[in-house]
Amino acid sequence: MSDLARRGAEIFTRTAKDSVAMQGFFSVAISGGSTPRRMHKMLVKHPYLAGIPWEKTHVFWADERMVPFSHPDSNYGTAKRDFLEKTPIPPAQIHPMPAWSSPETAATLYQKELERFFQLEKDKVPIFDLIFLGIGIDGHTASLFPGAKISDDRGPWLASVKGGNPNVNRLTMTYPIINQSRHVIFLVSGKEKAEVVKAIFEDKKAGLPAQRVQPKNGELSWLLDREAASLLP
Repeated sequence: MSDLARRGAEIFTRTAKDSVAMQGFFSVAISGGSTPRRMHKMLVKHPYLAGIPWEKTHVFWADERMVPFSHPDSNYGTAKRDFLEKTPIPPAQIHPMPAWSSPETAATLYQKELERFFQLEKDKVPIFDLIFLGIGIDGHTASLFPGAKISDDRGPWLASVKGGNPNVNRLTMTYPIINQSRHVIFLVSGKEKAEVVKAIFEDKKAGLPAQRVQPKNGELSWLLDREAASLLP
């Protein structure tokens, strides 16, 4: 598990440096769950804390549970406690999803935040430098659950949904924005994920949400621990 977190932290750091050198800033969207927390906590340790250009880093969220930030299920609140409040990142460069509003209003508000930050022309989609995702045992990723009617190519960048564990209202990025990223990374750990990992890689007809993550012009990486990869050849 520590190797998985370390590898994620290395990619985070390298991508941050490369993005700042290329365009002057680094945009990353992170997710909740137990696996990325280990990576997040590593980011405030040597050598990553000093190696990341925090003053040029902008942090967004791939999805969020519509609960107060102080709630233990809040992805933003957890990330804040795990690493954000321990870094020199300017507060204005942290872009939480507006969990205080209704899910429908939150989608509009966050889209406007993305449009403002990326300074987009009409019909253009934000291009993140890096997006971290996980998977559930049902094959969901972010808060894109099986059976959700969300287009791979067109439509809103964000969707309000309800489901998962806990079964609450959520706001999630959708495939049209995720698949524009320069690099998408799945972080997956645990023996309970082995069956779904096998299905994702070997059963093209499974129709799992995670299988629909296919960056158009970017890179897709899977970081798995031994247990999660135990059923692969």
